Amino acid sequence: MTPPREDTGAPLPPVAPAVSAAAVESLTTRLRGRLDQAVASLATTTVDLAEDGTYGIRCGADAWVTLAPGPSGTITSPDQARCTCLLSPRCLHRAAALAASPVADTIQSREPGPSPDSDPPADPDASPEGSQSAGPVPSAAAVSSAGPGPDPSPEEAPSAAVVPSAKPVPPAGHAPSAEGAASAEGAASTGPVSSAGPALLTEAAPSVAAAPSAGPAVPTAGPVPPAVPGRPSAAQVRAAGGLWTAASAVLAAGAVAAGAVPQAELLRAAHTARLAGLHRAEGAALAVVRHLRSTRDPQGAHRAHRADELVAALRELLLVTHRLKAADPDPELIGGVPHNHRPDGALRLYGVCREPVVGPGGAGGVVTHLVDDTGRWYTLRDVGPGGPARARRAGTAHVAVRSFLSDHERLSRGGLVVTGAVVAPDGRLLAERGVRATFAAGRPWADAVAATAAPDRPGSGHAPPLTGCDVRIVAAEGEEVLVRVLTGDAPGPTVRLAPAHRHPALAHTVNLRRLGACPGLEVRVLGRVDPGRVTTLRPLAVGPVPGAATTLRLPQEWRDRADLGYDTLADAHFPAGAHCPPPPRPRTAAADARPVDSPLRRIRDLVELAVTGGRRAAAEPARDGDRAGHVAALRRGGFATGADLFAALGAVAARRPRDAFGRPARDDQDQYAAQWLATAVYLTGTETALARGLWHR
Repeated sequence: MTPPREDTGAPLPPVAPAVSAAAVESLTTRLRGRLDQAVASLATTTVDLAEDGTYGIRCGADAWVTLAPGPSGTITSPDQARCTCLLSPRCLHRAAALAASPVADTIQSREPGPSPDSDPPADPDASPEGSQSAGPVPSAAAVSSAGPGPDPSPEEAPSAAVVPSAKPVPPAGHAPSAEGAASAEGAASTGPVSSAGPALLTEAAPSVAAAPSAGPAVPTAGPVPPAVPGRPSAAQVRAAGGLWTAASAVLAAGAVAAGAVPQAELLRAAHTARLAGLHRAEGAALAVVRHLRSTRDPQGAHRAHRADELVAALRELLLVTHRLKAADPDPELIGGVPHNHRPDGALRLYGVCREPVVGPGGAGGVVTHLVDDTGRWYTLRDVGPGGPARARRAGTAHVAVRSFLSDHERLSRGGLVVTGAVVAPDGRLLAERGVRATFAAGRPWADAVAATAAPDRPGSGHAPPLTGCDVRIVAAEGEEVLVRVLTGDAPGPTVRLAPAHRHPALAHTVNLRRLGACPGLEVRVLGRVDPGRVTTLRPLAVGPVPGAATTLRLPQEWRDRADLGYDTLADAHFPAGAHCPPPPRPRTAAADARPVDSPLRRIRDLVELAVTGGRRAAAEPARDGDRAGHVAALRRGGFATGADLFAALGAVAARRPRDAFGRPARDDQDQYAAQWLATAVYLTGTETALARGLWHR
C-alpha cells in the first residue's frame, strides 16, 4: 500500500489513524471503489517539501493536495490535509494521500525525568537517536514498522501459544512428539474462552479450538458482567468486539484484497480501542495495518518473511481482542504506556554483531547488538529512508550517544560503558539528557555467543537473545547451506543456513556461497531461527570454532567474527586446502544429509495462505483431493491435534452458510476467524517447542 518513495521527492509524513480513517469513511461508495487505484498512482507522484514544512502533491490538473503536519511532524487533525478540488474535503485525492502516508504511532513512551545534573537540551542534530519514543506497545506478534524486530524467544512465544486443557496423548505407536512438549512446557493461561469438542479433549486443546467433527465452536462472550476491579469495562469489551470484527473482515478478505477501505475500518476500530484504554490491542491493530501495506507493496518483493510477520501480527490482534471481548480479567491484555528506564549504575556492554535492516516503506539501516555481563541484550539503531542501499552504508556510519561519537563497525567489535543510560522497553539505547558513553574494550566473541543461552531476567523487557551454535559444513543447496550441529561426541542434527537478506546490496548470499563451497569446515554461527522453518537458521555473523583444526582464519582486527551482511569472506580467511573439490557424489551426500521439514509446514502453509489469499484461498485444501494426504502425514508425525485443526480450517473456509435472503450468515465470519486463530495459536506453541528442543539443547 505504501511503496518506497525513491526518487519521488520527500517521504510523506505520518498520519494519525483517526484522521486517515475519517477521510476514507467520508467518501461515497463509488469513490471508495477507486481508492486503491488512486493510492497506487501516488507511488510515482513527486512530493514537494516546502520551506515552511508543508508537503504538496499534484493529483491532477486542478487538484493539489497539501499536508501541513504539526510541530511533531505528524498529521493529527483533518484540517492539516487539504485539497483544491471542488469535492474537498470529501474527495478522492485527499483520502488517497492520507491512506498512502505512514501510520503514526499514537502511544508515546514515558521518558524518565532528567537527573539533577542532566545536560541542557542539545541541538537535535547532535544525536541521530534524538528523543525517539518506544513506539507502539511491544508484543510477541507485532513487528516495528522501522524494521524487523527480534523474533519471539522460546520463553516468550508460548504466552500467545497453546493453552492446553489436558496433557496431550500421542497417537498409538508414536513416541511423544513436540506437540506434547509444547503442552508440557505450560504456556501462560489465557483463561477459559471456549469449549473444545470431544475429539480434542484427549490432547492439547487450544482455548479457541473445537472438534472439526462437531464444527468449529465459536467462543461467545455472553452477557457482559458488571464493571468490577480487574475486569474490562463494558466500553472496553465493546471496543474489543469492534476490533475483532474489523480484523475478521481483513482475515476473510486476505492481504491481496484488504485495501484502503478495510484498513481504514481497522484504523477506526484501533482509535476506539485507544479511547477505551486498550493500548495493547491498539498497538496490534496498527501493526497489522503496517504489515498489510508492506505486503501489498509491489516494489518490496526483496523483503523476506513478510507473510510470517503479518500472520504473527494478526494472530496477536485476534487473540487479544478475543479474550477481551470475553471479559478476560488478565491485566496483560490491557497493556499500558511503555516506560523507558534508567538502569542502576553504569552499563558495561560488549559488541556482538551488526544486523542490516530493510524495513517497509523503503526503510533501511543497521542495528548493532550488544550484551552485558548478565546476558541482557541491548541495541543501537540507525534506521531511516533509503532501503537496502542505506542499510549497506549504515554498517560503517557514525553513531552518536550524546557527546560520544563512534561508528557501528567499531562498536560491534568493541565495547561501551554507559552512565545514566536510558533504555527503551525493546532494549534500545536512547541518547537522552544525562547520558554519558565511553568506548571500552570488547571481549572474545565466544563469550558473546555463549550469552545467547542466558535468558533475560524476568520483566526486563529486553530483546530475546540470538541463537548461536557450532556447525560443520556439509554441502551447498542453492543459496542455502546444509550443516550439522556439533553437539560433542554424538552426531548432531542436520539443519540449514539461509541468507538473512537476499538483496544483492548486502553480502549475506555471497558469504554463504563461500561457506557452502567448503565441506568439512567448522564455524561458529549466530543468527535467528526462521519463523517458518525451525530447521533453518538465518546467520548474522560467523567466527572460528576454538580448538578446531579446520575453521576460519579471520584477521585480528575482526576480533574473531565476520558480520555476514557487511564483511566479505575471501580465500585468505579459509584454511589451506579448504577449497578442494567437493567429495564424490555431492548431490547424493547432500540429499542424504538434507533435513526433513516438520509436517507442521503443511499447517503453516495453510495459515499463511489464509492470510495472504483470503478465505477463498484457504478453502482450496478442502476441495483438494490431497487433503487427506496432508492430514495423514500430520498424524504419522504425531501431530494429531494439528491434523484435526488443519482439516477443520479448510472445512470452515469452504462452508459458506447463508440466511433466508441469500446473504452470508452474520456469525459465519466469526466462526472462520475463531478457527484460524485456534490453528495459528497451536502452530506457534508447537513450533516454539520444536525450536527449543533443536537449538537450545
